[in-house]
Amino acid sequence: MISADDLVRIDGLLANPAAGGNPLTDFRGAFPGLSLTRCDAFDMRDEQAFREYPAFNLYLVDGRDHCWHITQDINAATGIVVAART
Repeated sequence: MISADDLVRIDGLLANPAAGGNPLTDFRGAFPGLSLTRCDAFDMRDEQAFREYPAFNLYLVDGRDHCWHITQDINAATGIVVAART
């Protein structure tokens, strides 16, 4: 599950990524147990982002049932999708 504190840390990684750094590498180090999927924003065009940043969109994933789906409910989130905006 994702906590409010986790979201604050995720905001920090995605809102202001280090110059020349890869925030997704930093993310994996900061949240080793959290499921992370990376894709292009075009791949998520039919979904509503949970948060939008200058270079990324963040989506929450609810994977509690057989099939995962995008959610806006932080309490149901079991993972995230980070979509690069081009």
